[in-house]
Amino acid sequence: MTAESLVRKLETAVPAERILSDEPLAAHCSFKVGGPADLFIQVRTQDELRQVLPILREAGVEVFFLGRGTNLLIGDRGFRGAVVCFCADSTGGEAGGNDQDETLQSVLVDGTTIRAGAGASLHKAAAQACRASLTGLEFAAGIPGTVGGGVVMNAGAYGGEMKQVVTEVTVLTGSGEIRTYTNEEMEFGYRTSRLKREPSVVLSVLMQLRAGQQEQIEEKMADLARQRREKQPLEYPSAGSTFKRPEGYFAGKLIEDAGLKGFAVGGAEVSVKHSGFVINRGGASAAEIRSLIEQVQQRVYEDAGVRLEREVIYLGEFD
Repeated sequence: MTAESLVRKLETAVPAERILSDEPLAAHCSFKVGGPADLFIQVRTQDELRQVLPILREAGVEVFFLGRGTNLLIGDRGFRGAVVCFCADSTGGEAGGNDQDETLQSVLVDGTTIRAGAGASLHKAAAQACRASLTGLEFAAGIPGTVGGGVVMNAGAYGGEMKQVVTEVTVLTGSGEIRTYTNEEMEFGYRTSRLKREPSVVLSVLMQLRAGQQEQIEEKMADLARQRREKQPLEYPSAGSTFKRPEGYFAGKLIEDAGLKGFAVGGAEVSVKHSGFVINRGGASAAEIRSLIEQVQQRVYEDAGVRLEREVIYLGEFD
C-alpha cells in the first residue's frame, strides 16, 4: 500500500485535516525536541480509533499512542510509523465541545464518580472534580499528562496515586476487543500497571471520589501548585521526574550526592532547582538529553551502587 493510498483509506475514518504527514513531534512533546512522524493522526472518539487501527495494522505500520507527550523523549530523526494522538488539536490541547458527550477527551461527573476519556488531561479531571465538590483527585491537578497515560503508569504525586481513585479501566485490546478491568485486575504498582506489559489501549477510566467542600479542595490544589512552582523547574521544558524513586532512596538526592547538580551535555542539564529533573535549557537535541540521562545513571551507579530506572520513555530514531 502506498503512502497516498494509506492516507486516503484513513480519511474514511477521520477528517483529512486530522491526518498529517511528516509532522514534527517536538510540538507534541514536553521536552520540545524530536523529529517528524511519518503519520500523525488525531482521534477524538472510540469509534474513530477502532476504525483507524485495523487500517494501520493491515498496512503493517508501527503505531505509537500519544497523549500530551509529557513522559517522553523523541529521537531527533523522528518516528517511522504512525503516531495516534488522543489530544484533539495539533498543539496537544484538548477538544472543545459539549462536555456531556463522551469522547476520548471528555470528563463526565455522575454523583461521586467521574468517567474520563483517555485523552483528557489529569488537570481537567481534577478541575471538574473540584467544581463538583469532589475530593480525592487533588494530587493529579499538577501532573501534566493525560488520564490514560496516568493510569498506565499509575501516576502520582504528594501522597496520592491513580490506584487510590480508579475503579474501572476500559481498554481496547490488541485483538480489537473492548474489555473492562477492575482496580484489582489492573495490578497497579509503583509507576506501573498491567498495561505497561500488554498491547492494550486505554479508552476511558471510572474514578470513585468523595463528597467534599469546594473551598477546601481549591485550597489544597493551590497549595500543591505552589509547592510545585517552588521546588520544580517548571520554567524549562522537561518530562517531569526523569527517574523512578529507587527503593530506600530519593533519585534527586543520589544525583546531587554524585556531584551532578547542574551537570550539562549541550543544552541538556540536570536542574539546579531539583536534581531529579533533566531539563532542556534551550536548544538541546534529543541525543544530548539521552546522553545526559545515561551519564547520570552511570555516575550514580559508580558513586552509590544504585541503578536509576528511567520514567521517561524513548521513542523513535536517535542520532
